[in-house]
Amino acid sequence: MRRRFLACWVILICLLLGACAPAPPRNPTNACGIFFQYPKWYWAAKKSQKKWGVPISVQLAIIHQESHFRADAKPARRKILWVIPWTRPTTAEGYAQAVNGTWRLYLQSTGRSRADRANFDSATDFVGWFAYRVHRRFGISRNNAYALYLAYHEGPTAYSRRSYLRKPWLMRVARKVAYHANRYRAQLAGCASRIPKHHWWNF
Repeated sequence: MRRRFLACWVILICLLLGACAPAPPRNPTNACGIFFQYPKWYWAAKKSQKKWGVPISVQLAIIHQESHFRADAKPARRKILWVIPWTRPTTAEGYAQAVNGTWRLYLQSTGRSRADRANFDSATDFVGWFAYRVHRRFGISRNNAYALYLAYHEGPTAYSRRSYLRKPWLMRVARKVAYHANRYRAQLAGCASRIPKHHWWNF
């Protein structure tokens, strides 16, 4: 009885502090496994797809590359003399690794004042929003995970200058993102109908 009481208190504290984010999925390279484990993630990605026209598979591939599905992901700190922790190289944070400036623009653009970078629903909406903007600006297909990721990583201004051409390593990463997007798409084709449905009592 006492153990149950303590467990309830832990859950309550986590909810109040917003500190209990889901652990990364057990099989991050399998879309079916991800969504069977976390059906709410599927509902969030599907909602973003309907809103912005960006496939679930592309959203997943970008988030997988950016954070490996870790809500608390941040860039590693620089080190002084290889030992002393110093500042982080960017302000990227959360599932989508959105930086402060772009995140503020997203909040202003969408009116989602309660969005949180450590929330998967917010992350999928952010990725969809960003991909839609570069699709409109550059004519990139919303199915083109390779080009979308290059723009996502570099930002619209640098992408327009083709900064990625000076970064062979980034183009390799973008090809990996495209590979995962294709793989996720094929996996979802065989299992999407079996993912639990979103009913009104699920919140």
